[in-house]
Amino acid sequence: MKKKHIAFTFLLVSTLIANAQLLQEKNNFTKQDTLRGSITPERQWWDLTYYHLDIEVKPEEKFISGTNTIQYKVLKPHQVMQIDLQEPMKITKVTQNGKVLTIQRNGNAFFITLDEQNTGDVNSVVVHYEGHPREAVNAPWDGGFSWKKDKNGKHFIATSCQGLGASVWWPNKDHMYDEADSMDISVTIPKGLMNVSNGRLKNTEEHDKTITTHWTVKNPINNYGVNVNIGDYVNFSEVYEGEKGNLDMDYWVLSYNLEKAKKQFKDAPKMMKAFEHWFGPYPFYEDSFKLVEVPYLGMEHQSSVTYGNRFKNGYLGRDLSGTGWGLKFDFIIIHEAGHEWFANNITNKDIADMWIHESFTAYSESLFLEYYYGKQAGAEYVIGTRRSIMNDKPLIGLYNVNNEGSSDMYYKGANMLHTLRQLVEDDVLWRNILRGLNTQFYHQTVTTKQIEDYISKMTKKDLTAFFNQYLRDTRIPTLEYKIENGQLKFCYTNIVEDFDMPIEVEIDGKPEWIFPNSEWKTKPIKGEDFSIDKDFYIHSQKL
Repeated sequence: MKKKHIAFTFLLVSTLIANAQLLQEKNNFTKQDTLRGSITPERQWWDLTYYHLDIEVKPEEKFISGTNTIQYKVLKPHQVMQIDLQEPMKITKVTQNGKVLTIQRNGNAFFITLDEQNTGDVNSVVVHYEGHPREAVNAPWDGGFSWKKDKNGKHFIATSCQGLGASVWWPNKDHMYDEADSMDISVTIPKGLMNVSNGRLKNTEEHDKTITTHWTVKNPINNYGVNVNIGDYVNFSEVYEGEKGNLDMDYWVLSYNLEKAKKQFKDAPKMMKAFEHWFGPYPFYEDSFKLVEVPYLGMEHQSSVTYGNRFKNGYLGRDLSGTGWGLKFDFIIIHEAGHEWFANNITNKDIADMWIHESFTAYSESLFLEYYYGKQAGAEYVIGTRRSIMNDKPLIGLYNVNNEGSSDMYYKGANMLHTLRQLVEDDVLWRNILRGLNTQFYHQTVTTKQIEDYISKMTKKDLTAFFNQYLRDTRIPTLEYKIENGQLKFCYTNIVEDFDMPIEVEIDGKPEWIFPNSEWKTKPIKGEDFSIDKDFYIHSQKL
C-alpha cells in the first residue's frame, strides 16, 4: 500500500470520528446489549427526577468512590429497579430510608428490590459504589477516565463516555430516554487542584488535604453529558448579551495556557451569536456556558463543553472540508458547542437515532460560516465534507440494543439537511424550522419519527421517501441522463420506493427545476449545456 494512500486513509478515519465516541461495528447482540439499550420493565415503572452524585477521586490510585442519590417518581407499582454500573466498578450497597436493600447483578445491570412503591410517590435510593473505572486509552473515542498529567507534572483528569455510557464511571439509569430534571455534583479531590463539572459552582469546601467542589445543574441533563474535569485550572469569564438576557460564559484552562485561551476562545461568543440566530436561545442560561480544557480532543458535555484542540483553528489545525473554510474557526468550539442545541437540548431517546445529534451539529459548522462569511462559504464547506462520506451502512442504527448508525451521520447527515434546505426554497422558513425544533422539543428526548413529522409539517411536504433514502438506505440517488435529438432524457436509479426529489439544474445556461423519478422523462434542450446544482447531494451519470 502506498504511503499516499495510508495518509489519506488516516485523514478520512480522523474525519469520520471527529469528536464523537468511536462508532462500534457490531452484528451480534447479547442480553447485556438489550439490558443496556432497551426500556426494560425495571426501568419503565419509574421516572427519574434528580441525581446527587457525591464522589471522591484519588488520582494517585486511579480510584473513585462515593454515592449517587437517585430520586424518582413512581409511575406504576413495581418493586424491582434497574441501575447500571459497568465492570470493574462495584455497587457496595443500596439504601432506602436507611434500610439496606437486596441487590442482584446481571453483568452491568443491578436489580434492586425495594419496599412497596405507590403510584405518584416521589422516593429516592442511595447507591454506594467504588472502584477503578475503565481508563480511556484514546479518549474520547473509547471512553472512561483519562488519568493524565500536565507539563508541570500536575494531575490532569477528565471523563468522557458518549456511546459507552455514563455507567462506565457512575451508577445511574443509563438509557437516553429518561433524564434527571436537575442534578448536584460534589467532587472531592486533593488540594492544589480544581474540579469543573456541569452547571454552576455553588461552593467549595476545604479540608485538611482535600477540597470538595459542589456544582448544581438546574436543567434536565443526559447521563453522558455529566462530567468531571480536574486540573491546575485558572478561570476567566465574560457576560454575553443573548436572546434571553445576560449569559455567563466561563473558561477554565491550565494555568500556563491562559493567554492562548484568551485569544482562541474569542470564537465562543461568536459561536453563541451565530447559533442563537439559527437555533434560538441557548438552552441552558440558568446553568451558564463553560469551555473546559481537557487532555483529549473534546466532547459536548452539557454546559461544560470540553476542549482539547490545542488552541488551533480547524480540526487539530486541519480543514476537514478541503476548501479552506474549515480553517476560519476552531472546530471543537463550534462543533461541540453546537451540541448544546442538538444532543443536550434535543436528545435522542434511543442511541440508534444519534443522527439527530450529529447531523444537525455537523451542519451547524456550515451555518456558522454562513453567518459570518456568507451563504456561498457555508455551502462550499458542507459540500467539501462529502469526501468523508463512506455510505457503508444506514445512518439509523438498530433499536433497543445500544447500537449507533453509520459514522456518516456527520457529513452525509449534514449534506442531507443542506439538500433539504434547497427543497424548502425559503431561507426564512428554513431558519424557523431549525429554531422551531428547539422550541417544540425543548429539553426533551425524541425519536426520528418526531423530527421527520415536524419537518414535514412545517414544509408541507411528504418527506417520507426523502428520509428513507438518506437515513435508512446506503445508496445515493443517481441521476442518469442522456442528450440526443434535442431532448434531455433523465431518471433516478439507486433509489427507494417513491423517491421523486426535484432538483435544480442548469439547461442552456438557465436555472430551472426538473422532477425525476424512477421512470424516464424528457425535456427539450438546444445543445449539450446541462449541469446539476451542487447543493443537492446526488450522483449523476451521463449515458
